[in-house]
Amino acid sequence: MNKIAKFIKESRKAAGLTQEEFAARSGLGLRFVRELEQGKETVRMDKVNAALSMFDMEAVPGRKDNK
Repeated sequence: MNKIAKFIKESRKAAGLTQEEFAARSGLGLRFVRELEQGKETVRMDKVNAALSMFDMEAVPGRKDNK
């Protein structure tokens, strides 16, 4: 699981939100939230940032993890 997927899933659970609740509050579709948390690699960055903004975060350029 990639870092963003793990962060979103852990943060959502820590906030006590189901995927359905998170999707509704963030304005994203449930399918997108599920795919994001599963680490799907072909997701739209604007939607990733919409999800991250729920936790006052955003995706920014960084060094690739060599794992």
